[in-house]
Amino acid sequence: MAIEPKTLGDLASLRPAGGDAAAVVASGAPVHVQKLDKFGRAYATGKRKNAIARVWIKPGAGRIIVNKKDFEQYFARPVLQMLLKQPLNAASRSTQYDINVTVVGGGLSGQAGAVRHGISKALTYFEPDLRPVLKKGGFLTRDSRVVERKKYGKMKARRSFQFSKR
Repeated sequence: MAIEPKTLGDLASLRPAGGDAAAVVASGAPVHVQKLDKFGRAYATGKRKNAIARVWIKPGAGRIIVNKKDFEQYFARPVLQMLLKQPLNAASRSTQYDINVTVVGGGLSGQAGAVRHGISKALTYFEPDLRPVLKKGGFLTRDSRVVERKKYGKMKARRSFQFSKR
């Protein structure tokens, strides 16, 4: 049976032999390791609104392919193209990786957000050292906001039908 500490002096005697208290705490921290498939690619899933993006990253010349099209052709608006490149620019890796993306569901804005989320996660799987940079930029956080459902007796989620006294 273990000894129950009654005083602060008793706690000091329970410290592991040869171990520093800071080292014990540090060993409990999660260790992020590189996750690659058999082809040397990192895979991640990104989500935003109703869009789901499957992202594969491998070393290359910096090409981004979305649904078998160049990303500039798929996302024609410059704002959406900028959204896609944000995690790569934050990590200074814009020309080091080829990215292949399959995205389904939602509209173009949601799809661009899903691709950005997937690229960020895949970058952390390929290079775990990039995690603090991407986390600080807010790219690893899944934006959980979705459209509110329509309620019965209402026109939309909250809008009521027009009131008439007659």
